[in-house]
Amino acid sequence: MTATLSTDAPAAPKPLSVEPGGIEAIPPGRRHGSPWQLFSTWTAPNLEFATVFVGVIGVAFFGLDFWSAVLAIVVGNALGSVTQGILSTWGPREGLAQLVLSRTAFGLRGNILPAGLNTVMAGLGWFATNSVSGALALTVLTGMPAWLSLVIIVAVQILLAFVGHDLVQWFERYATYVLGAIFLIAVVTIFLHVNVSAPVKGHSFSVAGFTLTAAAAFGYAAGWNPYASDYSRYLPKDASRRAIAWAAGLGDFISCTVLMAAGAAVALLPSFSAADPTAGFVAPMPIVIRDLTLVAIAIGAIAANALNIYSGAMSFLAAGVKLNFRLRRAIVALGFGVLGFAIALAAILNAQFGEWYENFLLVIAYWIAPWLGIVFVDRLLRRGTSIAELVPDSARYRNAAGIISMVVAGVISVWLFSNQSFYAGLVVKAAPAIGDLTPVVGFALAALLYWGLFRMLRPALGGPLENEPDVVVGVDAADDVA
Repeated sequence: MTATLSTDAPAAPKPLSVEPGGIEAIPPGRRHGSPWQLFSTWTAPNLEFATVFVGVIGVAFFGLDFWSAVLAIVVGNALGSVTQGILSTWGPREGLAQLVLSRTAFGLRGNILPAGLNTVMAGLGWFATNSVSGALALTVLTGMPAWLSLVIIVAVQILLAFVGHDLVQWFERYATYVLGAIFLIAVVTIFLHVNVSAPVKGHSFSVAGFTLTAAAAFGYAAGWNPYASDYSRYLPKDASRRAIAWAAGLGDFISCTVLMAAGAAVALLPSFSAADPTAGFVAPMPIVIRDLTLVAIAIGAIAANALNIYSGAMSFLAAGVKLNFRLRRAIVALGFGVLGFAIALAAILNAQFGEWYENFLLVIAYWIAPWLGIVFVDRLLRRGTSIAELVPDSARYRNAAGIISMVVAGVISVWLFSNQSFYAGLVVKAAPAIGDLTPVVGFALAALLYWGLFRMLRPALGGPLENEPDVVVGVDAADDVA
């Protein structure tokens, strides 16, 4: 079902008003903002310790020297940031969230798989991970019990996500200024204390270490990919696609690369301990810079998790869950915050957090890479066509090509190439020196499978793109109360 163009003037942002509705398309009268606001949207959430720790993993866990680790970080971040920029350009056309747009590649029911995975990874997994790093930083700074620090961090995160899009964007913008300044000082201080070119016994280039570090960096940077258009869908339909892509991509790439490089550097210090990485990161700093950095780590966790809870709630609704009340997105976000708090509290007690985080990053890359291969090929095959007829709940649109491609590519790539502490693929067992090629194989195999199955199964196409309506309705179960 579609609606005609609204004649309302573009609305001004309302940071203090709770965003109504759920995953319905954003009509012209509610569009606002500029493409370059996405630079801060994707910079602030990466200015946190979870980003730093990816660089630590490359050196402390995978045994790379500094420059090898940085090269792997750049490769992984570049791939994840390019895709972030491209996906962000998709939001303004229909004003729809990323996992709603995914329905064209998977069908209404098949889309439950990627939407469900993102719900768990974003609303629970990432939320717990970042809450732990923020709470530990606050505990080191104040000396208060870790559980109390966690309560404070989680409460602020839930508040931001509950209010919604405009408050989240406002917070990310100003957090970028504050966190950017503090972390810049912290990173300079780290590099003044570490001779990154000095040889360190036990650290050198290896193919395995390189591919594992690149996969972990990709998992982190691309972890934002399923959220991309959630934060660009409010932009005007005629917003510059080039500016959107550059803003989102650069925000993701620069922040990730700088902080991960600092993590790789600090891991070279003889006094650094992966068992207490937060304390190890701030140890070389003068006390004032140390305390400011701990504050920044806590705020950075909030900046990241405001997006995680918000988009986790969006993915939950995109899976087809029907909640017919006006504040459905806000209430779902609140629910995920409570569940995430319980998981984070348990994670604080986990002494193997570093190993768990490494596995978590790789698992994210394992499912996002095939999903990306499918949605990119789907978009290419549908160029010039409308999707307005396909994404509404009432359309009952089916596309078995997506779900088959994702399951087959995911299973085969993990079965053969996974390199986890709890499972090693057949190829990795035979040739452990290759590290982890699961994301690369998963992406390529899913893309090829989808291309072939799309041609064979011939899922429905929409009409000409020029005839697409300005507002797509029926996407959310409760459009009438949005």
